[in-house]
Amino acid sequence: MKFGTTLPHSDGGAGFNGVAEEESAIPPEPLSSDATIDVASEREATDVDAILGSLDRELVALAPVKTRIREIAALLLVDRLRRRFGIESTRPTLHMCFTGGPGTGKTTVAVRMAQLLKSLGYLPKGHLVSVTRDEMVGQYIGHTAPKTKEVLARAMGGVLFIDEAYYLHRPENERDYGQEAIEILLQVMENRRDELVVILAGYKDRMDGFFASNPGMSSRIAHHIDFPDYSLDELLAIGELMLAEQSYEFTPATRDVFRSYLEHRRRQPRFANARSVRNALERARLRQANRIVSAGRPVGRRDLLRIEPEDFLASRVLAGDDEETENRCA
Repeated sequence: MKFGTTLPHSDGGAGFNGVAEEESAIPPEPLSSDATIDVASEREATDVDAILGSLDRELVALAPVKTRIREIAALLLVDRLRRRFGIESTRPTLHMCFTGGPGTGKTTVAVRMAQLLKSLGYLPKGHLVSVTRDEMVGQYIGHTAPKTKEVLARAMGGVLFIDEAYYLHRPENERDYGQEAIEILLQVMENRRDELVVILAGYKDRMDGFFASNPGMSSRIAHHIDFPDYSLDELLAIGELMLAEQSYEFTPATRDVFRSYLEHRRRQPRFANARSVRNALERARLRQANRIVSAGRPVGRRDLLRIEPEDFLASRVLAGDDEETENRCA
């Protein structure tokens, strides 16, 4: 299960006004009106099930999110089948907004969405370019347009993921150049929908405010998908999956202590769901390593696998200190 932001490599060589040329296959002859298509075989040919399966393995819970992704995949697959019969239909708009707190899987879903759109023929490439305001908005006149266009050129043919998109424009600052980036982005979202899908991400309340002040952007977003915070049981399951990926395991007693840790940590500021789980496990691994080396005794395989209760009990979170101190040195 991956909760990081490692992204597929973005192909270079395409300018802002064009996509690097892809080899184009000769479209098949339209089927006759009385022909039939095996939907299961068509799904297998597009790798849809493999990509959706990866999403299920990588992310715990998030049933409404996964349902919407499956619906989008089904729509594009049916459009593909319709084209086999020569049936024409309007190309769906797939610009999206992902709302939710940090560590809820938004970037992971965006990566899989890019792959899905490539496999179903909606986009020519399967890469994702992830950016924030700093990569699009300049600090002086004439700086923003080239920065924004360079980002769009890198993303063209794939998915552009803009995290904390509400920071693109700061209306309280009269010398802010973010509106110029938004205007360029709007133009491309409207005129080059067959070459680029844009996903805006951020906290729901702030994204609502962003759309209220930018109605042109709101009208171009076809799918609003909310990523809820994880429950305590879901966070515990995420932690166990993360540990298994690294060939570690909890003892039954450790599992209870980790659950208590999560209960305390969720009540503290800046809790970041799966990201905070990952950070807690990294600190537990540090404590386990220090415990083993400091003891200086012979160890067996099981000793190297297990995270013990004391590897969490030493945490400042369980000691009642604030979260900021925990991040610095616990």
